[in-house]
Amino acid sequence: MGKSETGIGLVGSGFMGRCHANAFRSVSGLFDVPVEPRLRLLADASGEIARDAAQTLGFERATGDWETLVNDDDVDIVAITAPNILHAPIALAAIKAGKTVYCEKPLSTTAAIAQEMTEAAEAAGIVTMVGFNFQRNPMVKFAREIIASGELGEVTGFRGRHAENYMADPNVPHSFRTDVHGGGALADIGSHIISMARYLLGPMAEVQADCQTIHSTRPKTRNSTERAPVEVDDMTHALVRFESGVRGSLEANWAATARTMDLSWEITGTRGALAFTQERMNELSFWSGRPGRNGYTKIEAGPAHPPYGQFCPAPGHHLGFNDLKVIEVAELLTAHSSGGTCSPDFREAYEVQRAVEAMQQSHANRQWVSL
Repeated sequence: MGKSETGIGLVGSGFMGRCHANAFRSVSGLFDVPVEPRLRLLADASGEIARDAAQTLGFERATGDWETLVNDDDVDIVAITAPNILHAPIALAAIKAGKTVYCEKPLSTTAAIAQEMTEAAEAAGIVTMVGFNFQRNPMVKFAREIIASGELGEVTGFRGRHAENYMADPNVPHSFRTDVHGGGALADIGSHIISMARYLLGPMAEVQADCQTIHSTRPKTRNSTERAPVEVDDMTHALVRFESGVRGSLEANWAATARTMDLSWEITGTRGALAFTQERMNELSFWSGRPGRNGYTKIEAGPAHPPYGQFCPAPGHHLGFNDLKVIEVAELLTAHSSGGTCSPDFREAYEVQRAVEAMQQSHANRQWVSL
């Protein structure tokens, strides 16, 4: 007997929507997933946009109404890559319809709404996953194992950064990202380094942050000569105290000239240290402190770091960004089939949103904020 089919409904066909579609198309050829995903229905802002995208991305049908998608009997998993403000209504409707929900980050525009979404999913016993896909990097997983093993000794410090340049030009127009509901750089990409810090070192206890708007105005729309004020941060720096006692710092910056994908971090311990950047995502730097070996050693990704071997039998051939999404989808399908849990799920994404808002509150009040 063949595997049972699981219907996929995708809301949004932009950058992340294409990543989701690619992952669902690719996953069965790389992983022994328990169900076979079928691209049933795609929804977008209009029927015309949805039809064009469905044809390009391989979906059977299209609609200009996300509510139609959520309530379609052929859809078992609702994947949400729509603008942030739409995450909550789509997810809550999908939960009510009993569907598994796969939502891009940030989970919602506020922690209160994220909590509502989390509690609704948990009360209904719904499988949820949130797209913090950088955690799926085999080298990040390996780093977490090294930290947990005690090989670094007592962890003494953390420095994390997510910096990109896609908003460095002051003439990039306003969008959902610069809307107050978008949350600025801190919510948009800061949520990635916050989630990474929690994944590696556990929950945060206190934060103190400084948020800065670098470009005070932007064009209202593309090609517009009229400018409107920017009310969100372009860059945030934060000090962090983890529940474990570790101290550290975080930076979120979407106006970092010359940086394209600097999701990076460094962890120091009493006996060793680790360093990583997504710009060289197939490498992990490890310092052991042994006499005569005082420099960082490069550990290169290979089959010894699961699930790299699902993609390639040889080390040094490298995974890419879209491969992380495939790994994520493989875990989602397994959880969907068994009724198990994913990580990060809505609960974890809610905790990330709480940290974002605590940093925003800290900036407003100019003081430490407890989590």
